[in-house]
Amino acid sequence: MRRRLFQLWDSDLAYAWRSSHIAVVASIILLLLLIGSLGADWVAPHNPFDLASINLIDALTPPIWMDGGNPHYLLGTDSQGRDLYSSLLYGMRVSLFIGVASVVLAMVIGVILGLVSGYAGGRLDAFIMRVADVQLSFPAILIALLIDGVVRAAVPAHLLENLAFPVLIGAIALAGWPQYARTVRGSTLVEKNREYVQAARVTGVPSSAILFQHVLPNVLGPVLVLATVHLATAIITEATLSFLGVGVPPTSPSLGTLIRVGNDFLFSGEWWITIFPGVALVLLVLSVNLLGDWLRDALNPRLN
Repeated sequence: MRRRLFQLWDSDLAYAWRSSHIAVVASIILLLLLIGSLGADWVAPHNPFDLASINLIDALTPPIWMDGGNPHYLLGTDSQGRDLYSSLLYGMRVSLFIGVASVVLAMVIGVILGLVSGYAGGRLDAFIMRVADVQLSFPAILIALLIDGVVRAAVPAHLLENLAFPVLIGAIALAGWPQYARTVRGSTLVEKNREYVQAARVTGVPSSAILFQHVLPNVLGPVLVLATVHLATAIITEATLSFLGVGVPPTSPSLGTLIRVGNDFLFSGEWWITIFPGVALVLLVLSVNLLGDWLRDALNPRLN
């Protein structure tokens, strides 16, 4: 185990990571945010969803370094007396969950359609790519809003809160699959003419086995880089939808929900309610984007 870890640390990718100061700083920031959000139950000093621990008397308390600050509330409180620092950690966990889940779903859909499109060719390839082209002509946020609106019109109102997370994840995923499909299709067009694929066809290997056992492992590199960059886009899309009021329910607020709630108090002097969630969102998205850019450059043989 120790030898394997040493080999991993001594690999070209690890050396490229150590040589990039931006990647190291972005990794540290992202790691701290992940520890704080995923471990919010233990890291957060308060539970913002525990009504018994909320005191309305402490509402709109400023941060600890301002006049009137309370040592129990590092970043202050919101209009309901909830600790803003704790709300940030729990809200970031919701944003990360929706972002990762939507990226995984979009990747699965896009990879499967891209493999089938590139390998089959013909009319099926043309149909899938034309659908992808049409969808790419619309902004992702508009596609997500359209899907969310259709579901809200078709589902009874009392079921919307329970379906909010699946609907939001599905809407963001359906808005992002064309990028994976186009990337995988291009790689599949190259791989299907390689000798190992021709040999597998001659020996009678089924097409499904060729796609998922032989072609798929060789096209995953660009997909992983795209997924890293897409994660930041998915988090921003979720925050935008929540800011517009069509995202996650208020009972499980994300960073976008916290920004929307705090926006009502921005010009009344309680700036911290919206500024700190905004800063947390910027740090999260920026660190993911920087790591995605580094990974893209590190895996590009033309730059090595």
